[in-house]
Amino acid sequence: MSRTKLVVLLNVIIVLGPNHSQGSIARSRETAITQAIKKVGPAVASINVMQKISLYPASDPIFRYFFPPEIYPMKSSGSGVVISPDGYVLTNTHVIENASKITVTLSGGNEYDADVVGVDKTSDLALLKLEGKNFPYADLGDSDDLIIGEWVIALGNPFELFSVSNQPTASVGIISANHMDFGRQNSGTILQNMIQTDAAINPGNSGGPLVNSVGEVIGINTFILSGSGQGSIGIGFAIPINNAKRIASELKNTGRVNRAYETGLSVKTLSRSVLKYRNFPFSNGVIVDFIEDGSAAQKAGLTIGDIIISASGIRVNSASDIRKVIAERDLRSGDILTLKIYRHGKYQHLRLKLGSQD
Repeated sequence: MSRTKLVVLLNVIIVLGPNHSQGSIARSRETAITQAIKKVGPAVASINVMQKISLYPASDPIFRYFFPPEIYPMKSSGSGVVISPDGYVLTNTHVIENASKITVTLSGGNEYDADVVGVDKTSDLALLKLEGKNFPYADLGDSDDLIIGEWVIALGNPFELFSVSNQPTASVGIISANHMDFGRQNSGTILQNMIQTDAAINPGNSGGPLVNSVGEVIGINTFILSGSGQGSIGIGFAIPINNAKRIASELKNTGRVNRAYETGLSVKTLSRSVLKYRNFPFSNGVIVDFIEDGSAAQKAGLTIGDIIISASGIRVNSASDIRKVIAERDLRSGDILTLKIYRHGKYQHLRLKLGSQD
């Protein structure tokens, strides 16, 4: 290199200074992940719950007579996400269940009392409301448009770490699987169509957002499968945000979720002897014996004498089997129930749009 060129290069370095190179390095470290965390982080909530617990069993009359019930506070925590600038917060029902007081802390440490707008135990979703306006809120994405293997971030308050720095903790992983169905649990909650991720989800993460790489909430972190301990082993599950949006809208409008529906359909179980005598090419099913005029069943094209073999791909042998499929799929008025039927020696598939009891 000539002496003239060397002098010019040194002059450029001096003019730009050391901060220029540091800024370039900092920018090169930013990724879609860091930008997504920066975008959604302010809308992530630490949810702190106080419950009043009686020392003695309330149902025991002897204890109640000799020992007046004393109420002791018990604290627990979870996560949530602000979904609108007027302060609506989405979380899990099990995070705020039996709460006597709920407080929400946002990034920076601002704390708010929260009112319960509505809870839905079946979906394990709850909607809270903060007093105020112009809250930072998260954009909600489309959970019907997920890619297996795409990057996701779990944000929340695991092990109450939010209180240490007044900001959410982030863990990164991918979407491991989609449409994971676990059916109805003993608690009554229905876990269906769940998103599986290997992003670390730990106690306290429940109710927090699962975010894609463009900063959109695509799920609500809900539960994990764990080994002998209680920590993450990389198998976590989130409620799809499209399901959560629908529940949140119903809770906001009415404070509850209406699962009433009608089919206008009556069926009878086919006995084994009938199945054998008629020499049907199947070993299960129910026969339609009544259809109400103008009902959902009539609009779907069902007729008396049709044999329903399956509903939403599940074999049925009784009317209760059909009701069970509707319950476990959490189908409601306006949703589609796909029926496989047998009519005049041929199989058909019909789409029954559940009607409203109203």
